[in-house]
Amino acid sequence: MNQPIDSNVVAAPRHTHQTVPTQYVEANGIRFAYRRFGKTGGVPLVFNVHFTGTMDHWDPAVTDGLAQTREVILFNNAGIASTSGEVPESIEETAANAAAFIKALGLTTVDVLGFSMGGLIAQTLALAEPELVRRLILVGTGPRSGEAMDSLTPEAQDIFGATYAQPDHLWLRVHFSPSDASQAAGRRFLQRFRLRTEGRDPEANDKVAPAQLAALAKWGAPRENPFDYLKALKQPTLVINGDNDVIIYSINSWILQQHIPNAQLIIYPDANHGSLYQYPERFVAHVGQFLSGND
Repeated sequence: MNQPIDSNVVAAPRHTHQTVPTQYVEANGIRFAYRRFGKTGGVPLVFNVHFTGTMDHWDPAVTDGLAQTREVILFNNAGIASTSGEVPESIEETAANAAAFIKALGLTTVDVLGFSMGGLIAQTLALAEPELVRRLILVGTGPRSGEAMDSLTPEAQDIFGATYAQPDHLWLRVHFSPSDASQAAGRRFLQRFRLRTEGRDPEANDKVAPAQLAALAKWGAPRENPFDYLKALKQPTLVINGDNDVIIYSINSWILQQHIPNAQLIIYPDANHGSLYQYPERFVAHVGQFLSGND
């Protein structure tokens, strides 16, 4: 006999950046921590984070915005925060771990977003796994042997070497320009950045930065015909940056666009490294349009 429907019962709300639980999956001998939420049924979007970043360094305005129309997957690569293992000292090994993680979830096609150092990993992943990666988004990043990419830029060394009254204020200098408008956007970002209070990741430990710096040094080292490898990136690619990125110089985004066969470039005004966090609504709209194929 059919049971009567209780009109007071409503469907459970979909998880958000703030509420989604951390899950774990084993691959390559590593226990990967990840969070998966958003609209299912399409091609998931896998995020690769910046230098020393964790899942909690993403902006909820970006992740929740994109999760309205697709499934979003955040994860910590090997040795980062709640993921086990050691941080590799090469981008190639880090990308191989990312591929193992994605396949361990049973996925055969994904879109990939890489921000800053995550963009180096995303490029390498797309080259190594052309059948796995459908579309590619590269934000605030650059090519092998790019301009001033063999170490932290002088500006970045100054920013990361300074002391701050509040530790989060570091990100106001890393991600935002000195203008009043950009700094105001940065303060709004910091409010969103701390919205998740339950089940936050621990910060990266003191072994992470040296290993990642070693990987960056190898990636950025001068070499012959350094940008030729980009011709093998066949995926449609969206490159985004601010007009004055002092962490990975903005010219590197232009180099990416010029050498990737099917790439387009968007530059946001009065913006530093974290242009996606300064203009989250604009970024979500541009990425959504690109991933839907209306590009």
